[in-house]
Amino acid sequence: MAGKQKKQIDGMVDVSGKKVTKRIARAVSTVKMSPIAFRALTESGSPKGDVFEVARVAGIMAAKSTPDIIPMCHSLALNKVTIIFKIEKSKRQVITTAEVVCYGRTGVEMEALTAASVASLTIYDMMKWADKGSVISETKLSHKSGGKSGDYRA
Repeated sequence: MAGKQKKQIDGMVDVSGKKVTKRIARAVSTVKMSPIAFRALTESGSPKGDVFEVARVAGIMAAKSTPDIIPMCHSLALNKVTIIFKIEKSKRQVITTAEVVCYGRTGVEMEALTAASVASLTIYDMMKWADKGSVISETKLSHKSGGKSGDYRA
């Protein structure tokens, strides 16, 4: 980078000049399990409790806590956080979809990604007794709308 000067960043991006718009973001995360762990999940659950309800609450709490764990994220008044689980028996996996909605000056992509990630981590935590070899993969933003940059779909 000879000849190019790095731009100094002094803190959070100033969003005060942006318009308040409805912001929606959806993210997905996948947990793939061994046959033993998947069978335990779908047939008997976890000794720690209801896996999907605990993971749902964890994902919602994570979305609300995003600025506490990702330093440059703005605090947002979230209007809605939804966590949905899709069980794919043929692939022995659970796909978590997190959707976050707010009216604000900046997007909610990080909140959706954090929610989906933490829900998947919670599934792993609650099922590790059956097999520690489960894999969390392909955590990604699948949709975002609102704001100046417009819509995005993966």
